[in-house]
Amino acid sequence: MTGGAAEAISASSQRLDKWLWQARFFKTRTLASKFVSDGNVRITRDENTQRADKPSVAIRPGDIVVFTRNERLRIIHVLACADRRGPASEAQALYDDRSPPPPPKGEAAPRNAFARDKGAGRPTKKDRRALAALKSPD
Repeated sequence: MTGGAAEAISASSQRLDKWLWQARFFKTRTLASKFVSDGNVRITRDENTQRADKPSVAIRPGDIVVFTRNERLRIIHVLACADRRGPASEAQALYDDRSPPPPPKGEAAPRNAFARDKGAGRPTKKDRRALAALKSPD
């Protein structure tokens, strides 16, 4: 998706970082730019998928934008480009969300048998003995 000056942004296309900000996936355009620069976004256009390496990559209606945000896969079909960052109702009209539904709140992801709760601190002597008993082959 690198076209530089050859891929001029017309009225029917828009910079990726600006579109992500206007579609309200990010609070600021700077955050959107950094996210794209880190190589976290893939764009599918005409059955050709490429990683967006620069925030200035032009996207058009019909493109599919794929990224993970907050441990959730987002698959977004671009329907339109925006003129401004309007209210949420306008932003939702810019795309069709084809993401899989998030897991139910009560259902947690499967945990490792040795995993500890985040922020639980160092294991106590009793915890270490229990862990050693679990790990021992006998």
